[in-house]
Amino acid sequence: MADSPQAMAPYRRIAAQIKARIDSGEIRPGDRIPSVREIMRDEGVSTATATRVAAVLRAEGYAESVPGIGTLATLPKKITAGSDRLQMLRASGSGYRRGERAEILSAGLVPAPEVVADALEIEEGVAVVQRRRAYYDDRGLVALSTSWLPGELGQVIPELLIAEPLPRMAFGLVEDRAGRRAVRRRDIVAIRPVPEDVASVLGMESGLPALTMTNLYWDQHGEVTEYAVDFLGPGRELSADYALEQSPGLHR
Repeated sequence: MADSPQAMAPYRRIAAQIKARIDSGEIRPGDRIPSVREIMRDEGVSTATATRVAAVLRAEGYAESVPGIGTLATLPKKITAGSDRLQMLRASGSGYRRGERAEILSAGLVPAPEVVADALEIEEGVAVVQRRRAYYDDRGLVALSTSWLPGELGQVIPELLIAEPLPRMAFGLVEDRAGRRAVRRRDIVAIRPVPEDVASVLGMESGLPALTMTNLYWDQHGEVTEYAVDFLGPGRELSADYALEQSPGLHR
């Protein structure tokens, strides 16, 4: 569980407040963030504390200093992985970040290749649902994502087989229609050569190394519901925040 605002160091607390305003769109990329003088006045902190706020925001990708202009808000160049989308869906009803959109490239039943069959714990060649989509934001391509689901889900949720946006994210449809709630996941980060059919979308030469995120999901019965591989767009990175210490009275 993340530290409460009261438990944070003052500069961390103020930085977290500004990051939340940037994430919500209240402060947009390119807008000036509060100056050292403004932070001192509004928060009643010292010059040293106010200066550290901007340093934290720059280090975490939420601000950049522009000579002659000041410190401007930016958004971190990070990917939203499938696991993040599941958490956002359950928290807000949407699996997309502000300004993000998806383009459905293909959908249908395909014979399971060996790696997919092993992940879904089925025989190679058995028909599985495959959906491929590209995620974009205001900086361009975020990731090319391909998901494979058990073939029987295509009968229960025929929308999975159509190359069009789903009425809600696949996680929600699988839970609502098939009663299979994702309760466990495994994330694998790896460098992989870009396949030929992925390279053209990424704007890269096939065979070059690229950063990938692979996700596996299990339902409440211990059965795999989805296997997904995301190839990150050029210049993207993966990042995560963790609370390393718990304050007294806070429990997981």
